Amino acid sequence: MSIRVIFYLISVIVVVGVALLGQFVSWVYFISYALFLPLIFLGLHDQIQTKKAILKNFPVLGHFRYFFLLIRPEIRQYFVESNEDGLPFSWEKRSVVKQRSLKSLDTMPFGTRVETNRVGYEWINHSLSPTKIPDNKMRVLIGEKNCREPYNASMVNISAMSYGALSKNAILALNGGAKLGEFAHNTGEGGISSHHLQNGGDLIWQIGTAYFGTRDKDGSFSPEEFQKKAKMPQVKMIEIKLSQGAKPGKGGILPGAKVNKEIAEIRGVEVGKTVYSPAKHSAFSTPIGLLEWVKSLRELSGGKPVGFKLCLGKRREFYSICKAMIKTNITPDFITVDGGEGGTGSAPVEFSNSVGTPLIDGLIEITNALIGFGLKKDIKVIASAKITTGFHVAKYLALGADLVNIARGFMFSLGCIQALKCHTDECPTGVATQNKSLTKGLNVNNKKELVKNFHNALIHSFEEILNATGVDEPSKLKRWHILKRVSVNQIMNFNELYPYPESEVFFSEERVPDQFKRVLSYSFAEHF
Repeated sequence: MSIRVIFYLISVIVVVGVALLGQFVSWVYFISYALFLPLIFLGLHDQIQTKKAILKNFPVLGHFRYFFLLIRPEIRQYFVESNEDGLPFSWEKRSVVKQRSLKSLDTMPFGTRVETNRVGYEWINHSLSPTKIPDNKMRVLIGEKNCREPYNASMVNISAMSYGALSKNAILALNGGAKLGEFAHNTGEGGISSHHLQNGGDLIWQIGTAYFGTRDKDGSFSPEEFQKKAKMPQVKMIEIKLSQGAKPGKGGILPGAKVNKEIAEIRGVEVGKTVYSPAKHSAFSTPIGLLEWVKSLRELSGGKPVGFKLCLGKRREFYSICKAMIKTNITPDFITVDGGEGGTGSAPVEFSNSVGTPLIDGLIEITNALIGFGLKKDIKVIASAKITTGFHVAKYLALGADLVNIARGFMFSLGCIQALKCHTDECPTGVATQNKSLTKGLNVNNKKELVKNFHNALIHSFEEILNATGVDEPSKLKRWHILKRVSVNQIMNFNELYPYPESEVFFSEERVPDQFKRVLSYSFAEHF
């Protein structure tokens, strides 16, 4: 007998039974129909609808499936996951951020819970002669060669997250924390909002393909609008976004329903009109064009550091940019490297999982190219990385970065619980939502202290690791300091896995492959 037949039998029995019993006890009508009639009507609706076969075949009962699917992430997080489980961040990694943000006990009793014999395990070796690193070594001067206003950046800063993707209160708390902790806050490509300016924290202004906040009515780049904002004292650096790890090579859409008056004013667009972010820039189309634009933005900003962010794609395209640097003698002040595994940005699963070079490989390739072309000494490299501990900072600096940007780690310090609802406007902690009833739960004064605490604790943790290794400044961390178990019986350091190139491998003209000699004035699209 099918569930549908059983449903009809039970419905008939209930209706008849209540009618008979009600003849003797009048209140039975009210209570019974209040309990059973809604379920009967729900089951009848399930039979009529045509979209879900489970509800049609299992009226009423089928709704339990969708209910449990709805709370599946919470069930896994609270009852199923171990300390090392959970993606993209394990419970242990999320917990260490929370503990350090709250300045609570963050030590581990009874030894490691990590299986150190597993393939892929990584560590750094200590020295019998530890050091003591001065606090002033935890900062990096960016733009010293080319800029009238170089920026002395913290080793750890907030990565790009736009207002709109994050709530007003989240932006206020992040920037307030940056002000208290004396580190930088990247605006994301959504532009500079009043919420970025209110607390006075240092800003890295990111400019994407849609030129939000610095565009003409037709969507092209506006030098006049750029100059007005770039010269604000709170803006310390400018970052050109070539691509991002979440969806490299793909543009974006901001639906008109989300373009309210405030968003329209910030981004320089029309209220209620859908806005498209192109997949590529219109201000330049060649390697030389990119570098000339870097130089132009530096001049328009009054001499502030200008760089670009990318997720590495085709290697030859980046090599052509390096060759153009030598040809023009124009270099960016920094390059931010993102990973193809994605970050806070919502993206199609194919792009997050299968497009773009993962961070470690991209960071190695880019730093090797800069070393090989003789350019690394003039350009600071920033790793936009999945970081929650001091070891992670040490790892990416050993791989070639000079400093790091963090997005999700700082979201955890705000109270993010990894509910994975960032793209639904239903973030329960008020971090990644514009729902005012949810945003109210995020107390700015409290959370900006937690942001500062996490930053300071992370710097301190990294500093202690350097002290233990005997390295007397961060720039002296090298690939051989990090080790990895590559098989059950074999250990290799990162320099064996990812060797440094010979100095200036590509520098001499005769050693440059023919295809790179021709690319300098070619359009990326035309040549590649």
